[in-house]
Amino acid sequence: MADERRLIIISGLSGAGKTIALNTLEDIGLYCVDNLPISLLSNLVSQIIDGKIIATPDIAVGIDARNPIDEIKKLPDIINGLKEDGNLNVELVFVEAIDDILTRRFSETRRKHPLSSKKVSLIEAIKKEREVMQDLCEYADIRIDTSHTFLHELRDIVRKRIASRPQSAMSIQFSSFGYKHGIPKDADYVFDVRCLPNPYWEKELRQFSGKDQAVIDFLAEQQQVKDMIEQIRDFLECWIPYFEAENRSYLSVAIGCTGGRHRSVYIIEKLSEYFRKLEKQVITIHRDC
Repeated sequence: MADERRLIIISGLSGAGKTIALNTLEDIGLYCVDNLPISLLSNLVSQIIDGKIIATPDIAVGIDARNPIDEIKKLPDIINGLKEDGNLNVELVFVEAIDDILTRRFSETRRKHPLSSKKVSLIEAIKKEREVMQDLCEYADIRIDTSHTFLHELRDIVRKRIASRPQSAMSIQFSSFGYKHGIPKDADYVFDVRCLPNPYWEKELRQFSGKDQAVIDFLAEQQQVKDMIEQIRDFLECWIPYFEAENRSYLSVAIGCTGGRHRSVYIIEKLSEYFRKLEKQVITIHRDC
């Protein structure tokens, strides 16, 4: 029988927010270990299982690119082995951001990238780290893109997407966004709703968002909007059980309009409401609103 405890492995790109994510988990009571060498991960798990380490039900460890490359490449296999053992519920969380944002963050804070040196520039270090961590990123159970995320928003995302998720329940994140600000990199499904009637062109509605009643009333009257919501809802309702059957911990659905304030916000609210009524674990995020 699997242990009810969770082992959450936090990894990702330097400057993307791994430390903030780990600190957030520690603040809410998890036993956390940062900068753990991959070679010691299995030993740590053994000590936790044997009761040699007194830990909280959920344990989080931080692992970064300072590990030897060959060990980073082996990490997915190590995690697979831990999952198959069934002693802990193991999840890998990967925190990332686009290169321009990472470069700006390091430049603003004047911090040294762990892979940079006198011979390796910041830009080269960021590129090298992304290449080294790519397989790990693709393997992750949960991916968090912080390119357009403020500090307090990242903490909130970690609390909602990681800390509060019930055991064995797949979380569904519904996110609205604006195409002019970029597509969320961590989305599993992206739906483009820019073809729908736009409240922005109604002068009296422009200042409001898709959560305001005036915009809600406008969009609720549009047959195209009704059809779009119904068809996306039916698609997800059909396929979500298959994701759950694969023991996925997380599914991200993003809806995009031009600015991310009206149409996408309204549709995300409607989808979130619908799937909550089906007793799904729903997280709602309006990135650009």
